[in-house]
Amino acid sequence: MDPDLALVLGIVIGALSIPSILSAFSDKRAPRASALTILIAGGLILYAVQTKPKGYQLGEVPDVFVDVVARYLP
Repeated sequence: MDPDLALVLGIVIGALSIPSILSAFSDKRAPRASALTILIAGGLILYAVQTKPKGYQLGEVPDVFVDVVARYLP
């Protein structure tokens, strides 16, 4: 898997799990599914950072996101 794609997927999955976490806490129940999605997102981001030789700088992330979206969406 392309490390840029893994980074973008990790960020998107992590962002989408935030409402689930907030919903679980507001309903006073354990956020089990949310915790699993956070682990998956963290694993994807960790994979991306470790497989790219130079790693990622914080300023590169928006450019990587736009490049991946432009590459995979027509």
